[in-house]
Amino acid sequence: MRIVTLGDLLLDVVVRLDTELVSGDDQPARTSAGPGGQAANVAAWAAALGADATFVGRVGTDVAGELVLRELTQRGVTHRGPVAGRTGVVVSIAAADDRTMASDRGTAPELAPHDLEAAWFDCDVLHISGYSLLREPIASAAGAAASHARARGATISLDVSAWTLVDDPFRSRMAALAPELVFATEREQEAVGSLETRWVLKRGARGLSVDGVDYPAVDVDVVDATGAGDALAAGFLVGGPELGAATAARCCVQMGAMP
Repeated sequence: MRIVTLGDLLLDVVVRLDTELVSGDDQPARTSAGPGGQAANVAAWAAALGADATFVGRVGTDVAGELVLRELTQRGVTHRGPVAGRTGVVVSIAAADDRTMASDRGTAPELAPHDLEAAWFDCDVLHISGYSLLREPIASAAGAAASHARARGATISLDVSAWTLVDDPFRSRMAALAPELVFATEREQEAVGSLETRWVLKRGARGLSVDGVDYPAVDVDVVDATGAGDALAAGFLVGGPELGAATAARCCVQMGAMP
């Protein structure tokens, strides 16, 4: 199985709280810092499951970029794309069953169609992060990547990513992309509206639903849910819904979004 993902590789800072934050005061927390970004997370989990995984994206030349790129490649993922600019950072405030994020994408959205080589997309599946459809030039790069991949017989999958970001330009870009497979929460599916595709609905603690069949989540003691949806997508792409649920569970029992 050859999986290529396109999107962001960021520094992911996770803050796990034992008590609620108090404005103007200090509270104890557990933290971790490492590589993240939706597309990079999917590639890392796919590699951990035995797939040939490639991440396509723009990564910064700063210390954060060196760290996340080294960590990604150590997980067996090949990187393709420019190394230039400033690496983005995502801060996740995590509780056992919820997370709140503040995102700075840095140089990632500057990925352009002319940065791509068609040969990178000789794969079975091209998985695109929905964040890639929010801005130019990366939105056009996603469209070009899909064309390269389809010409080589690949399936195009997409994760909607966040219902709050879905607007008319996003819907238009998504329709033009015409993904055969879409990962979304129920609220994200509602925000997108009508689209001829195969939906994989991510339902958190209720598992996932696909083709009218519900698959339960694996019961685990959740440490950190950051990246669980990305792990689910990787597992589904590699081995179907049961592996998707099992991989999401693996992600939830650790700190951080990558294996």
